Amino acid sequence: MSQEKVDRYKEQKAHRQEIYKKEKRMLALEKAAGVLICAVVVVWIGYSVYGKVTAAQDAKVVETVMDATAIDDYLAGLDTDE
Repeated sequence: MSQEKVDRYKEQKAHRQEIYKKEKRMLALEKAAGVLICAVVVVWIGYSVYGKVTAAQDAKVVETVMDATAIDDYLAGLDTDE
């Protein structure tokens, strides 16, 4: 059993640099994936909020039509009386 441990240690020691590089690469990929997922969630929430805000503003807009010919006639009559 002891010889197996020694052989395993020698094998790990021989490939230690490769193992560290692989671990660093995997850690970097995990961090990048985490950042990407967070960015997607933030953009999705922002887009949803923007859609709800603009929909609420569109619902609040009320268009009113007013016939102002009587006022225009009155004001035109004031200008001619002078």
